[in-house]
Amino acid sequence: GVLIGEYPCIVDVKGRLNFPAKLREDLGERFLLSKGLGDRCLCVYSLEEWERRRQKLSSLPSAEMYALQRYLFSGAAEVEPDKQGRIVIPQVLRDFIQVERDVMVVGADNRCEIWTKKDWEETQQQLSPEYIRSLIQKAGF
Repeated sequence: GVLIGEYPCIVDVKGRLNFPAKLREDLGERFLLSKGLGDRCLCVYSLEEWERRRQKLSSLPSAEMYALQRYLFSGAAEVEPDKQGRIVIPQVLRDFIQVERDVMVVGADNRCEIWTKKDWEETQQQLSPEYIRSLIQKAGF
């Protein structure tokens, strides 16, 4: 299904996050976390979506492909929620988004994103009605 919604969550001191049940249902039993592309957030992909993206990368010129592969794959982790629905975010990924405690898990169509609450709020403030209108026009939406 399409991944939607916005869920305030907490990352505990051990890096555990109770991942929203609705999103878990859509992502499957195991899924992948990786560094965001150009944003200080984490992207969460189903295994199928990760595979689609991996194949897309292989169509790039080698230098670009290698650079993106290093960036994405070195910081990626496959996770499996425990019985309580918790996943562990590896330290390298917690450091990447500079997480302390409060995060927002958001659905973004074919992926989810994990943002610190602070960064999410800042990102939302940048989405002025004018900016959204310009994006809609560009997309012919």
